[in-house]
Amino acid sequence: MPDTALAPIDQLRQIMAQLRNPDGGCPWDLEQDFSTIAPYTIEEAYEVADAIERGHFGELKDELGDLLLQVVFHSQMAEEENLFDFNDVCQAINDKMIRRHPHVFGDATTRDSETQTAEWEAIKATERQQSDKGDGVLDDVPVALPALKRAQKLQKRAARVGFDWPDAEQVFAKIEEEIGEVREAMSRKNADDIAEEIGDLMFVCTNLGRKLKVDVETATRTANAKFERRFRHIEARLREQGRTPDDASLEEMETLWDEAKAADKAAKAAQ
Repeated sequence: MPDTALAPIDQLRQIMAQLRNPDGGCPWDLEQDFSTIAPYTIEEAYEVADAIERGHFGELKDELGDLLLQVVFHSQMAEEENLFDFNDVCQAINDKMIRRHPHVFGDATTRDSETQTAEWEAIKATERQQSDKGDGVLDDVPVALPALKRAQKLQKRAARVGFDWPDAEQVFAKIEEEIGEVREAMSRKNADDIAEEIGDLMFVCTNLGRKLKVDVETATRTANAKFERRFRHIEARLREQGRTPDDASLEEMETLWDEAKAADKAAKAAQ
């Protein structure tokens, strides 16, 4: 049994070591490697974001624990292969935080958060040049990121070297151009062309979010939640009538959608 006298983080590491112990450990845990655990790590990060989005902070505590377990799991596997251990992970992030905050831990002075962000990005750029990740502007933007998040990071990187529209109005013009190209592709009835042009349109819309300092991944999650909430209202109202969406016309559902929308606005105004 784990030693309950240990600090909680040390007890967690002990539990993970026992789960991975070939002598009496868990068969499932023993079968895992970095690649099989990585999807769970991503999933747990999303569940943290979901708990925050819904304002369920009791769940957030549990989800953060699940995410921490992922870090401990990867660290345990790395230790078994003599790559690094959990303490090395902690030391690496400690060093990074100190290095990237010279205005807190050093002699640098920073006037505001915008200046600090620019300095942070400059320090990261220097770190990339000194690493083995490549020296291209876009070299270490993770491919596994969600598409909207990665699009925004790619655009942000390109903007740092001047490849960017000067203001949001020019992005609007590009959006209108991309909509025209979608329409042209539709007229040709070429599925591949349509998909490509819609992708271009989404990419530019993401750029608009960046220019307006909106995290498009978070904004899209919020839009998803809003759609789900309003559609559930449609279902609930129809259920009161002994009906389902299959039985309702589009006009009826749009009326109920507007009802849900009005309720959202009233609730927002009351806050």
